[in-house]
Amino acid sequence: MLNYIWSGMLVFGIFFGIVTGNGENMVGAIINGSKEAVTLAIGMCGVIAFWCGIMRIAEESGMIMAMAKKISPILTFLFPSIPQNHKARDLIATNLAANFLGLGWAATPAGLLAMDELQKINKDKNVASDPMCMFLIVNMSSVQLLSVSVIALRSEYFSQNPSEIVIPSIIATTISTATGIIYGKIQERRGEI
Repeated sequence: MLNYIWSGMLVFGIFFGIVTGNGENMVGAIINGSKEAVTLAIGMCGVIAFWCGIMRIAEESGMIMAMAKKISPILTFLFPSIPQNHKARDLIATNLAANFLGLGWAATPAGLLAMDELQKINKDKNVASDPMCMFLIVNMSSVQLLSVSVIALRSEYFSQNPSEIVIPSIIATTISTATGIIYGKIQERRGEI
């Protein structure tokens, strides 16, 4: 469905640009936008590679496992039905660590694997379980200590102080995560998630 929406918007935009006599401006904007997108993507590749490498080193060195043990009480509170030594807990901890550092792109593989593991222990394969719903809530709202991707984007676009968003980001993500967890726990007690 989204393919049709985006295609329709694209076709409508091109048609509107031609009808209003802005075809030349439209072509210039398409070329400049494409060039800027490639430049941005290349610039972000270095940041992504660096932080994905850091996450891989942390995983291989056992830091993620150590962190999973440290946050075990939090994981038990959030996901009481997941067994203590289940692989899903480690994957969730990896995902939370990456999100905490603002590395959404590094969190995605662990998040997908965690969902796969949660599906294996799900009794009703056609309905998301409580742990799956809570994981989505925590993953989407995730507390971020550093918004690395936003800082990198601000730096790419020559911000005078790219890291000035750190404190507002911590406050906003803490509030969103707390709100999401409270809502999830209320729904969980009602039996609605």
